[in-house]
Amino acid sequence: MRSRSATPATELPPGGVRRLAVRRPILAYCVFTVGISIALMTALLIAGVSIIPAKVVMLVLLPGTAVLIAAWTGGAARVRQLFRGLVQWRIGVGRWLQVLLALPLLTLAVAVATDTFAAPPKGWLNVVGMYLLILVFSLVTANLLEEMAWTGLVQSTLMARHGLLRGSLLTAVPFCLVHLPLAYEEKGLAGTSLEDALLSWGLLLAALPFFRYLAGMLLVDTNGSVLAVAVVHASFNASGGMDVVRTGWQYVPAVIILTLLVAGYRALHGRPLDHPVGPASGHGVAAPAAAQSVRRR
Repeated sequence: MRSRSATPATELPPGGVRRLAVRRPILAYCVFTVGISIALMTALLIAGVSIIPAKVVMLVLLPGTAVLIAAWTGGAARVRQLFRGLVQWRIGVGRWLQVLLALPLLTLAVAVATDTFAAPPKGWLNVVGMYLLILVFSLVTANLLEEMAWTGLVQSTLMARHGLLRGSLLTAVPFCLVHLPLAYEEKGLAGTSLEDALLSWGLLLAALPFFRYLAGMLLVDTNGSVLAVAVVHASFNASGGMDVVRTGWQYVPAVIILTLLVAGYRALHGRPLDHPVGPASGHGVAAPAAAQSVRRR
């Protein structure tokens, strides 16, 4: 007699695409979304036009495909979990101060330490106002949708399978790939030198593994708040846009420093750099149904 608690992830449905998505949900998700996104941005860059339409498509594709794969692998419960993370705002005052203020303050500290700080031309009130404006705009138009997919589906699944550290670093690979064409966004293929592109990619490669690990720690410590991860993502973007830092690279060492500080604090309180993530581990984030089904096979 079949148990009524069996999830859709324990059965392989008919159909090639859906069968692949159930067997290898993260591989299928990354190949499809990253592949299409990079192809669209590259095509527009070659055509010499703005890549904004490709970014719009990507912002629909990323969460839309995440919801579809969540439904295929875990049913309605997994889809509800995906959306629940977007409204998980009860994370404590201290945690909110961390996600909102730590990166801009560390970015300013790096600028002062490297003699790349510039006095605010319109006063500090304008700096604060522009930071908050960029943060809110980035959060609403992009980061909530991005992190619903990358954190809510990809990273949470990989962390449930491989642990906090390895799952976070594995997530950084496709997350970095999909951002590579953005090096040419401002000036296009013809106007962007190879040196500028390599510098942009170097900053990405330096920042994103640390950022994804920071996101993973935040996800665990807030019991699954994708909202908190999206806010720190928006804060990362807004910190790089402050007009009191010259050349705009200081937010990269800032996110590295913040990640190391958070990891160090957690280690001092008995939480290792890498540990299992899931209901059996006691670390607060439920393992997705797809990951549970992998363990059962």
